[in-house]
Amino acid sequence: MRPLPAANSGRPRRKPMAEINVVPYIDVMLVLLVIFMVTAPLLYQGVKVDLPEAAADPVPQPEGEPLIVEVDAEGRYYLSVGEDPDAPLEGAELMSRVATVLGRSPGQAVLVRGDRNVPYGRVVELMARLKQAGVPQVGLLTQPAEGG
Repeated sequence: MRPLPAANSGRPRRKPMAEINVVPYIDVMLVLLVIFMVTAPLLYQGVKVDLPEAAADPVPQPEGEPLIVEVDAEGRYYLSVGEDPDAPLEGAELMSRVATVLGRSPGQAVLVRGDRNVPYGRVVELMARLKQAGVPQVGLLTQPAEGG
């Protein structure tokens, strides 16, 4: 009978490797970064509104996504939620949708984005209608002033 070979059999024993190979994780992270960079500009679609500039400090961001009501240069209304945010709305339909949204989440912030070329009266009329729809407070969106 032949004796069984020793467990060591003359070769040095290798210790188990206790390091994590991070190269595959880096590859996945780079792919995700590229995907997010490509899709981020597509997430917000809206109506082209030329906002007025104002030298004011930004207000703190409210909790959750604000409800944005837009008035374009022709005085048409748009709402940031719904089936088609790019479709213009009539005043009564806009107010019913705003009231519905505020009925579901009463503390939601409402912001008005008015084009700089829209008559001032149209924005004031919108703010009065929002008040009638039950909006307690309305914020106005502007562009930061250049150089300030």
